[in-house]
Amino acid sequence: MEVILRSDVEKLGLKGEVVDVKRGYARNYLLPRKLAEVATPGRVAEIRRIDEERARHEARSAEQAAGIADTLTKTVLRFEVKAGPTGALFGSVTPTDIAEELWRTRKIRVDRRKIDLDVIKRIGRFSIPVHVFEGVTAEVKTLVVPEGGELPPEEELAALEAAEQAEAEAAAAAHAEAIEATEAALAEDLVEDSLEEEPFADELPTEDPPETSGEPESV
Repeated sequence: MEVILRSDVEKLGLKGEVVDVKRGYARNYLLPRKLAEVATPGRVAEIRRIDEERARHEARSAEQAAGIADTLTKTVLRFEVKAGPTGALFGSVTPTDIAEELWRTRKIRVDRRKIDLDVIKRIGRFSIPVHVFEGVTAEVKTLVVPEGGELPPEEELAALEAAEQAEAEAAAAAHAEAIEATEAALAEDLVEDSLEEEPFADELPTEDPPETSGEPESV
């Protein structure tokens, strides 16, 4: 079944791509979560038209690429996102987000696959390498700030990240201890069960001696 991705989906594709997936995966996961829509001929044609329009803004020569790279290095992207107290995002900033923001603010079309980024999962200041053309790369300054707030100084950002890492390590250690305790309890139960199933020596049944009449045997 063909669907159009409405968001980047890890190990499947990027937003706007038409991908072929199993029908059950689409109906039970992608469509209910609004991560994709059914690839009707009309929607596929519309997406291709948009891609062709944006492709006209791509660099077609080293000279064009140099001009685009110069613009990109002067660009500062800003994303306001929901974040927790330690700066971790409730979501992420993806290459698709970077590409769409460049198009929205600068009308520069960049292939998402040429943005050297996995995902951003924390607030902070980032420099994102963008491969504009063969041999031409520019770094785009990107600010990921908490919704309704501003970025703290670098020292505070580093402290927040260290606190989150310490919290994660503590949670992992507690989880490992819980598993170890559970396994030890199970092992102890197994030992107790095996002891209950095996009778002790003084509990073993004894055979009654043969009955005698009390009279001496005749020779």
